[in-house]
Amino acid sequence: MTVSLKGKSLVSLGDLSREEFFQILDTADELKRKHKRSEPFTPFVGKNLALIFQKPSLRTRVSFEAGMTRYGGHGIYLGPTDIQLGARETTADIARTLSRYCDAIMARTFGHDIVLELAKHATVPVVNGLTDLEHPCQILADLMTVREKLGRLEGLKLTFLGDGNNVAHSLLQGCALAGMHMTVAVPRGFEPNADILARAREVGKRHGSRLEVSHDIGKALKGADVLYTDVWASMGQEAEKERKAKAMRPLQLNAQALAKANRDAIVLHCLPAHRGEEITDEVIEGPQSVVFDEAENRLHAQMAVLVMVIR
Repeated sequence: MTVSLKGKSLVSLGDLSREEFFQILDTADELKRKHKRSEPFTPFVGKNLALIFQKPSLRTRVSFEAGMTRYGGHGIYLGPTDIQLGARETTADIARTLSRYCDAIMARTFGHDIVLELAKHATVPVVNGLTDLEHPCQILADLMTVREKLGRLEGLKLTFLGDGNNVAHSLLQGCALAGMHMTVAVPRGFEPNADILARAREVGKRHGSRLEVSHDIGKALKGADVLYTDVWASMGQEAEKERKAKAMRPLQLNAQALAKANRDAIVLHCLPAHRGEEITDEVIEGPQSVVFDEAENRLHAQMAVLVMVIR
């Protein structure tokens, strides 16, 4: 059954039903097929997307701008000096103003509350391009990639190595919707947000998903079909870099860690990668890495979201 997200915002994967989640992935697959066949498709003719950035970006900015151009629309970049959220004018006023000019708003911010505030006051859909709490667009691309490479999502095991950060939070929600099992291998004191974990587990129960947090790295790696890591200190957490690096070092995704997972396990990383820290060159450049296919799929997954919320 086809579901509609027209006019809705995507702030969190926790806002999606299972049907909506899979509809986005199916739409992303369709868009990728159209692109590979060079099939004309211009659903965004005459449409504008406001792109609000508090943080610098490679993949988020280029994938959204390139996608809008590819499908006939226009992305308008608004950097930190263009919109001083909450300083030059209120977030609510910005949301209401941009809604008069644009057909949707994408925001990549520090505080999650900013995206919530934008979605509350905007009269067009708001898409979360990343906050300190969640990163839903990244995980849609991740799980699109897993399904593409392994043929399914349900029943697979994903092991995340590192900090219980925004990527881990959205992975928990995505795996719960997909019916995947997930283990967050994390040092003590760096566990994911307890409320997000609890809500994801409730969703997961309905779909056969088992979500765990483990301090036993060997146990976490055993039976994994997907290994995922991220930088140890996220943007804005540079002051904690040394403390985190010391705690996270045993969680490095290297050849020894990869050997403990299933033989045909694939490797994901949301990028940018700090090679030699959370992941080694040998692994990210190895035959089990699908990191750059994953990066490409950011474009397809995000355009799928926009096609569903704007049309």
